[in-house]
Amino acid sequence: MKIIDAHHHFWNVSSDKYTWLADQSLDLLWGKPVDLLRTYLPNDMRMDVGPFEPSKSVHVQSFRDPADPVEESRWLQSLADDPDSGGFPHAIVAFADFTSPEIDETLSQHCEYENLRGIRQILNRHPNKMWHMSEQDYMQDRTWLKNYGLLEAHNLSFDLQIFYHQVSDAIKLAQHFPNIPIILNHAGMPADRDPENIEAWRSAIKQLAECDNVMAKISGLGMCDHRWTPKSIRPFVIDVIEAFGVDCCMFGSNFPVDSLFSDYATVWKAYDTITTDFSEDERAKLFHDNAERYYRI
Repeated sequence: MKIIDAHHHFWNVSSDKYTWLADQSLDLLWGKPVDLLRTYLPNDMRMDVGPFEPSKSVHVQSFRDPADPVEESRWLQSLADDPDSGGFPHAIVAFADFTSPEIDETLSQHCEYENLRGIRQILNRHPNKMWHMSEQDYMQDRTWLKNYGLLEAHNLSFDLQIFYHQVSDAIKLAQHFPNIPIILNHAGMPADRDPENIEAWRSAIKQLAECDNVMAKISGLGMCDHRWTPKSIRPFVIDVIEAFGVDCCMFGSNFPVDSLFSDYATVWKAYDTITTDFSEDERAKLFHDNAERYYRI
């Protein structure tokens, strides 16, 4: 089976850019970042993959430096250009702050790098403030919304990371900017696991899927279910695929973050098991073709 890992991270902890990984006090929804304080590069990923070796990959933003918001793209492109990397990562989803007055220039500089495909600015806000991952409700900020529209001029997509409670704002965003492709991260992060919240998440996902410019990335489910099994995550995988359709979904590992909960092969074996009854054409789309098409790799 051909695989594209549509969501993973590389980092080099010898750099001073990963302060969030080194913060001993930080305890997030998915665990303590300090437990991931190790360098993770293409060769490290190769040692993890086992029998599920991806042919291509999509790197999603790992750090943000207000002083040099393009630094990560510069570094990742140098990795991809290194013959020893095998071309990884083949697509780069970078960080940019849409409230910045220099945002247009920042996007232009990102686009100087061949593998740049999109932007992620994490938007997660939750009724439980301990689970906030964003400083403010950016989707309700006029400056942010105005500058978000610049993605179209730069031919870039947006990786959308939210909780289901924010779907109404996300729908407005998608509808207001119909020419900007949006890729929902981590299946909408179904963190609340009581029946009422699961049903609310399912309803929100269905509503978001009605937007023609929104696709879904199924990844990172271990962050919301630290002791997950194929059986426990199956309803969420199937719900997302049923809502968006097999033409608009893709799989990712979220490594090395999800290495806190399982090994790499176990993640992909779970996707394999859950989709056993799908046709070969459908599985090809989910595991490879959709990521190749949407990230243009």
